[in-house]
Amino acid sequence: MTEHITTVAGVAVDTRHWIGGERVASVRTFTDVSPIDGSTLGEIARGGATEAEAAVAAARTAFPGWAATPRTERARLLRAIADGVDKRLEDLAIVETHDNGALLRSHRRGVMPRVAHNFRFFADWLLRLEHEDFTTRGHTNHVSWDAAGPSVLITPWNAPLMLATWKIAPALAAGNTVVLKPAEWTPLTASLIADIAAEAGLPAGVLNVVQGYGAEAGSALVSHPDVRRISFTGSVPTARRIAGAAAANLVPASFELGGKSPLLVFADADLDLAVDLAVEQYDNAGQVCLAASRVLVEAPVAEEFTRRLVEQTARLRQGDPREEATDIGPNIHPRQLEKIDGFVRRALAAGARALVGGTPHEKLGGLYYRPTLLTGVAQDSEIVQEEVFGPVLTLQTFTDEEEAVHLANDTRFGLAATVATGDRERAARVTARLVAGTVWVNCFFVRDLQAPFGGSRQSGVGREGGTWSFDFYCDIKNTVSAPKGWKGHG
Repeated sequence: MTEHITTVAGVAVDTRHWIGGERVASVRTFTDVSPIDGSTLGEIARGGATEAEAAVAAARTAFPGWAATPRTERARLLRAIADGVDKRLEDLAIVETHDNGALLRSHRRGVMPRVAHNFRFFADWLLRLEHEDFTTRGHTNHVSWDAAGPSVLITPWNAPLMLATWKIAPALAAGNTVVLKPAEWTPLTASLIADIAAEAGLPAGVLNVVQGYGAEAGSALVSHPDVRRISFTGSVPTARRIAGAAAANLVPASFELGGKSPLLVFADADLDLAVDLAVEQYDNAGQVCLAASRVLVEAPVAEEFTRRLVEQTARLRQGDPREEATDIGPNIHPRQLEKIDGFVRRALAAGARALVGGTPHEKLGGLYYRPTLLTGVAQDSEIVQEEVFGPVLTLQTFTDEEEAVHLANDTRFGLAATVATGDRERAARVTARLVAGTVWVNCFFVRDLQAPFGGSRQSGVGREGGTWSFDFYCDIKNTVSAPKGWKGHG
């Protein structure tokens, strides 16, 4: 038993898969490494076609019973999982910080409480999910949400447990069974949530966790003919491959993909607020899909805005994410650091200028990249058009609303946008023209689970949140009843 347990800062984590209510080992393993210092966190079971088949079979077997479970009981179990998250919040925060390098203070105060909220929210929403009956020529129409079947959920490494449970909770609430494939760079809290769900009383096979690489475990899962829903958060190229596999079996798929979101700062904006919004984009070392990495500033205030942004960025404290005073931790993996540095080096070679940063952190070494602000970039340049997914912002200027909207929309993405302005009418005009799934005005990252979430263009397909999640994870049925033909008094 102990050979399959790794200990992370005193927290024991099982490194095996969770399939059909049991721990399952694999012949092969992969090494999980902490981005903080390069230390080995554990040897993780490396699943493939065999484990994928077993997990889907377990989900298929458990599905009829779970789908038939009354809504009130499903909701009770979701709340019990949330209670379990609350009890192990510190363990989850510590393990997640070691596994993905994000700030421990953020995991404690925001991320892990949000994990518990994901389960409670969808438990509550399930109990009030309904559509008012309506009549057609005297016939009654009744809309219902029927569980669809086994669902495959593939999640990223930048916010592993929060984004996993954002999918798990509505899928389970809908009556579906789940196979989760966490990112191979951050598998540990997915194992812990399986333990928490089992302790809460979730029946065997309702939630399964298969660890491994996308080309092995992930590919086998998304191409399985018994899967009825696929939800994926990650890159555009991977989404294309998953879409092909889903199309072969006509399986509905939801994709939340990359972003290259703009922050539009108008001359009438509160500049202190606008600078704060820009600095927020360095959160999680820039590894946030929603980050407004393209800062667009109206020319009359560009010089003053830039001066304040440079000063405030230079004050950010970079270092060990376990320390309370740290503002920015490491990036996730050597490959990601090389990617970030490559983007910046090519931009500088093409004529960009680094007002702050522009290199890996010389003193910290490892996977720490200095928060970077680039100016002198062309709209059609790689650094403006492609997602870096690191602590790198570009700054451009505009002369009027028309140019601002043009620059904001001039990428292949459309995930989010942020607007800073003191004019309500301008805010209404501009937001109406922005191509984005979410637009924030004079704020950033305010998220409510009842709101639709997703991207436009190559930032994604579909919307989730509130009833939109149930619309995706369910087969929606309309039952039409005639006013005649009934016998008796029932």
